[in-house]
Amino acid sequence: MAFNVETNFGQQKVFGRKLHHFPIFRYKKGANVISCVAIGPTQVPQLPWKLIFNEKERPLLSNEKIGIYGGKFVPETLISSLTKLDYEFNSALHDPQFQMELEVALRDYVGRETPLHFAQRLTDYYKSINKGIGPDIYLKREDLNHGGAHKINNAIAQAMLAKRIGFKNVVVSTGAGQHGVSTAAACAKLSLECTIFMGSLDMERQPSNVLLMKNLGAKVHPFSTSWPRSFKDAMSEGIRYWVNNLDKTYFLVGATIGPHPCPTMVRNFQSIIGKETRRQAMEKWGGKPHVLVACVGSGSNALGLFHEFIQDEHVRLIGVEAGGIGLDSDQHSATMARGQVGVYHGAMSYLLQDEEGQIIVPHSIGVGLEYPGVSPELSFLKDKRRIEFSIVTDEEALEAYKRLCRLEGIIPSLEASHAIAFLDKLCYTLKDGEKVIINLSGHGEKDAAFVFNHTPNHE
Repeated sequence: MAFNVETNFGQQKVFGRKLHHFPIFRYKKGANVISCVAIGPTQVPQLPWKLIFNEKERPLLSNEKIGIYGGKFVPETLISSLTKLDYEFNSALHDPQFQMELEVALRDYVGRETPLHFAQRLTDYYKSINKGIGPDIYLKREDLNHGGAHKINNAIAQAMLAKRIGFKNVVVSTGAGQHGVSTAAACAKLSLECTIFMGSLDMERQPSNVLLMKNLGAKVHPFSTSWPRSFKDAMSEGIRYWVNNLDKTYFLVGATIGPHPCPTMVRNFQSIIGKETRRQAMEKWGGKPHVLVACVGSGSNALGLFHEFIQDEHVRLIGVEAGGIGLDSDQHSATMARGQVGVYHGAMSYLLQDEEGQIIVPHSIGVGLEYPGVSPELSFLKDKRRIEFSIVTDEEALEAYKRLCRLEGIIPSLEASHAIAFLDKLCYTLKDGEKVIINLSGHGEKDAAFVFNHTPNHE
């Protein structure tokens, strides 16, 4: 028996219950339209719920791969939950009521829109060391959001989605703690229980964020083994907790990683950064920026800025990775520079791994950049050479942190300081007056003690 199948790639004919190379599709049988998902190359189990579409409606399931990257490399028990999440996410995107409520929350609670600040003294500094020639430097002030980072853009949106679906419990994995703080705040606002997993090493390095999470009512679970654990391990623990509590827990991912639709959701909710930037650039100088720069750990703040401009081929997009103490040391988080394609935490992307496929432990002075993988979408855009990638070392990031403090009176996170530091390599290559925008993704109060203690003579 044959069915006509409507996929993201057009109509195909499927015989019986066989399916070839279509990851997400829906088929007609009588008057019903039933959503299905492929586990393997041929087996197509029927999901326990039905999605009934009007013929003119946009399908409420999204592509799970971009090129070879992304996907759902997860146990079969998770497939239906992830597909339902994809449906609920896309339903919310097309719901005017949800969008209106999110717009109000972003404006009145998060504090958007964030300023596009002209860094006059930073601009003058780079011109002064290049014979008076250099770009105009602007900072997209995501550090001014409620919670002190860009993470709240996604956290409040997903917390609202969790409540819309009917969940009362949210579980989170965090590295530097910015996502943990943002989600704890969003859950407090929406009367949701919040459980946070954070590595013992990260808790020692970011104690102020741990206190904030607890003050906001979250339950923070530290963990360690014979070696200190960090975000990659917190992510693993969060997934394990979620798998054991699928019926009552929403796993709120803060990075553009994990199985589909998690990376797509985070990128979508963070894309407000780039949308505002385009509008603000037009208001300030009547055109587009020449260069956009953002630090890259897993990719949420970078894609938040870049996504809006991907089709603008004359706008350079530059991601700055954590070079740690040097690429030859293996003490870095430079996934794009040294990684190979692999699968981790349910998705295919570039990944720091050894010859046997074992994960290489990442390192960075910016705790939030310590992750061995990266966004599937960034992986695809690297292959397409749409985004340039570079590295900045720990020492260069420290100097950039202090420079921005003293020239602009703005305290950047050590993660964002990597993007600031890249100006040393970028500015002398640009024409006078070209416009550079850096995503200042987070506030550096959490890093102040660390920077002070690693400054000779505390100068």
